[in-house]
Amino acid sequence: MTTVLEADELDLRTILRPGDRIVIGQACGEPTTLLEALIAQGREIGGLSAFVATSFSGIFTPEATDSFALSSMGAIGTLRSLTKEHRLGIVPCHVSRVGPLIESGAIGCDVAFVQVSPADENGEHSFGLISDYVRAAVATARVVVAEVNDQVPFTLGERLAASDIDVAVRVSRPPVQVRAAKVSETDSAIAKFAAAYIEDGSVLQVGVGAVPDAMLRLLHDRVDLGVHSGMIGDGLVDLVEAGVLTNARKKIDRGVSVTGALIGTDRLYRFADRNPSIRMCATGYTHDAGVLAQIERLVTINSAMEVDITGQVNAEQSGSSYLGGTGGQVDFVRAGVRSPGGHSIIGLPATAKGGTISRITVALSGPVTTARSDVDVIVTEFGAAELAGQTLAERTRRLIAIAHPDFREELERAAHVVQQRGF
Repeated sequence: MTTVLEADELDLRTILRPGDRIVIGQACGEPTTLLEALIAQGREIGGLSAFVATSFSGIFTPEATDSFALSSMGAIGTLRSLTKEHRLGIVPCHVSRVGPLIESGAIGCDVAFVQVSPADENGEHSFGLISDYVRAAVATARVVVAEVNDQVPFTLGERLAASDIDVAVRVSRPPVQVRAAKVSETDSAIAKFAAAYIEDGSVLQVGVGAVPDAMLRLLHDRVDLGVHSGMIGDGLVDLVEAGVLTNARKKIDRGVSVTGALIGTDRLYRFADRNPSIRMCATGYTHDAGVLAQIERLVTINSAMEVDITGQVNAEQSGSSYLGGTGGQVDFVRAGVRSPGGHSIIGLPATAKGGTISRITVALSGPVTTARSDVDVIVTEFGAAELAGQTLAERTRRLIAIAHPDFREELERAAHVVQQRGF
């Protein structure tokens, strides 16, 4: 039987047990009222730990996590502040693996904290702004605590029956929003080279940020674009309203944009409310290799910290600073490069730290997120390097050509060995 509470009645000490492991809905689906209660009350319960994949709320600060131990698949969003203080445990895994790891118990889930919309006439809640791994958390948890927020849109796709909720906390507050990033000249240049690979009928996987935003603005002359993506932002609305995004040529899910997360503002949320052209799905569908293999003309666009001269990609760590995460990059890189008529694009600025460091490097300063054997196209503001099917020697030449001119001579000296011996 579901216990229904108002926010000021919530006492986690009556719900949680010492040592409980909590899995939290991520991104704009963060249940902020539940998190505030966890921060305020967690210390009294003791031994608590929590997992969240990304966070944009700003609630998780080094001081806040004194009440519990927090882990994540990366330092994405505002979680980056925690890695600087060594307060975030990193679980390296692909997005497609988070749900299965929860179900197997490798990522412990005694309690699920989720945010949902009010129930419909059938007594079913929508997961609203996030689907991805929350279904796995709900299915695995001993206790399901749902923040029922009347400002969360009722999106179509994943559902949660009211009877599956153990504790429902009624709130009315704006959900987390992520506003468009400021687009620089460098971002625009990268976007222009990436957009050249998107043809009429292409199906897009994009993240959120300045480069994706800039690229989407360049696509208004395309016809019948589609979307199959782990996340989508406000740029989707612009393309739909321009008549560009129709999903009309997709082999599967025709007429529907498929995603696991809405990361944007009220504009996107209002657009998605009860909109049959958007379907929210778990990562078992959005990132599944078998599903992605059915999509033709899939163009995937992801980012990186750095790329070495043979094509290895680091999207996680720069030296001693953990700044990103594995995310869904590998899932979609492999899908894009294998899709008939498709491409996989990794975009990044050519330099960092005010132009003092080249992001096309001789050797990576962090881990290999995406292997060079999976890489297709690397794009900087200086051009696009098509690497698939190229020898290591030729890859060095193509990558150096899109590095910043100030670093090309240095990179060429380092590449000479590879070019001479062939590896």
